[in-house]
Amino acid sequence: MLQAKNIEKIYHDGLRNELYVLNNITFNLNHAETAAIIGSSGSGKTTLLNILGGLDEPTSGQILLNDMDVNKISEKQRCTVRNQHFGFIYQFHHLLPEFTALENVAMPLLIKGESSEVAKQRAEKVLNDVGLIKRIHHKPSELSGGERQRAAIARALVHQPDCILADEPTGNLDRKNAEQAIDLIIDLNKQYNTSLVIVTHDLKIAERMDTVYTLEDGVLNFASN
Repeated sequence: MLQAKNIEKIYHDGLRNELYVLNNITFNLNHAETAAIIGSSGSGKTTLLNILGGLDEPTSGQILLNDMDVNKISEKQRCTVRNQHFGFIYQFHHLLPEFTALENVAMPLLIKGESSEVAKQRAEKVLNDVGLIKRIHHKPSELSGGERQRAAIARALVHQPDCILADEPTGNLDRKNAEQAIDLIIDLNKQYNTSLVIVTHDLKIAERMDTVYTLEDGVLNFASN
């Protein structure tokens, strides 16, 4: 479903020096498969995740989504691909503070072109799935940290994407809320039949995925399944 072929990402420091953040990376993800990418801070995990999701472009190599090369289409088309095929969950929830939980979760559907009524109905359903049905009219400032992250999980799933890309989704939560959040992500991933790629420092989370990779010195290695 999602493939990375010979991906390289090179930065230049202005002194003609090259920094290889990602070096000849190959990655394959099947439909409904879950994968974890682990590595130290600064190892390039977030860069790789952003390239997989079409948020960043590699220096060289291919990203194929259902055999479509996402680097050979226009930026407008990539925006459509991201909106229709990917859901993103970050360490910080990135909810829009002026909107309610319901409005935040409905946003991807409104951007996609769904009517306000349909978008709100579907947002309400997924908010119910994450246990926030009684908090849908609250703004982010009125929600706890765990509730805000659950709203972010709902937003990532509301348009039923092919793949969820999660970047340290529990890194800003205490242990109890972190465990609840990862349980929720895994349960809903199965319920919605999506693929999942999760970047994490937490080996306990990684061990719950179908496949585990390590990223070190720009090189991605298969760890286990």
